[in-house]
Amino acid sequence: MTLDQFRPQVQGIIQPVVDLIRKIGITPNGLTIASFLVSALAGIAFYAGGIALGTVMVAFNAVFDALDGALARDMGIAGIRGDFLDHVIDRYADIFIITGIFAGGAAPWPIGVFALTGVLMSSYLGTQAQAVGVGRFYGGVLGRADRLVLIIIAGALTVLIPGEVYGLNYLGWLLVIFGILGHYTAFQRFAHVWRQIEKR
Repeated sequence: MTLDQFRPQVQGIIQPVVDLIRKIGITPNGLTIASFLVSALAGIAFYAGGIALGTVMVAFNAVFDALDGALARDMGIAGIRGDFLDHVIDRYADIFIITGIFAGGAAPWPIGVFALTGVLMSSYLGTQAQAVGVGRFYGGVLGRADRLVLIIIAGALTVLIPGEVYGLNYLGWLLVIFGILGHYTAFQRFAHVWRQIEKR
């Protein structure tokens, strides 16, 4: 993932927000649930044609998703249950957001399914590596943080510069990219894990 390389720098930026949230009394799981709710709202908004609202909700999803783990680490309570909940919520968020985009008319359903399966398979292989004893692996060209940022950019462009290229707007073409790069990322992760298994 390209954006994960900047996690240390981002941690320094969001630390004041983490401190504030901790003082208010919000829990990491509370932020995770909030990320679930805003992703559902994003999907509904995209489906209903509210691209601007959907894009804003995706931005909130990205913020909450970044803060829940940071808050848990800051409080010293990061653990398996929170990690498990976070991964489940992230997959549902992916489903809500991407389904909302193509069901709302940004792209035909075959493109939507292509994008959704690419996203889900790349995420699945990242954690399946740990299940087979290799260790969690999130390498590859397209990670979740990258996807969220790209959706925000494409959503903003769709609102500010409406129009279509060969029948698809910016969000529609983004789903094509998600399908291609998502499955390519899944292949990269599969190949890495396969090689690691062979070395054992």
